[in-house]
Amino acid sequence: MNFVLLKSYPNYVEAHIAKGVLEEAGIGSWLKDENTVTIDPILTNAVGGIKLMVSKDEAQKALDILNTLRREQKAAVTCPKCGSHNTELVSTPRKAMNWVSALVTFFLGSYAIATDNVNHCFDCGHEFPGQADINA
Repeated sequence: MNFVLLKSYPNYVEAHIAKGVLEEAGIGSWLKDENTVTIDPILTNAVGGIKLMVSKDEAQKALDILNTLRREQKAAVTCPKCGSHNTELVSTPRKAMNWVSALVTFFLGSYAIATDNVNHCFDCGHEFPGQADINA
């Protein structure tokens, strides 16, 4: 059976949600590079994230299911400023304490910078805390 890459995810939570939705619809799938990314998240970009693999024959049906899921998730998050549903959960390292932490850890040998997750409205630019958005 030939498997193709359907989507790539930055963490195992999002990947398993998508895999579970597909399994519920009767579509078999598996996660490539899940162990690598889970054990060492710094390698996420190097390996291309956790890859959701599906049968080539079921790829279009699986993609349609995940796109429907994505639309439903976008409809559930509303910008409090303009009422738009054109929002997405993004990471932002903007707090001053995060930058101070990054400088301190840089000199102590770690290069990680802490980030906050906020919903960003692409229509008005407003950022707000809210329910998590899964990038399926």
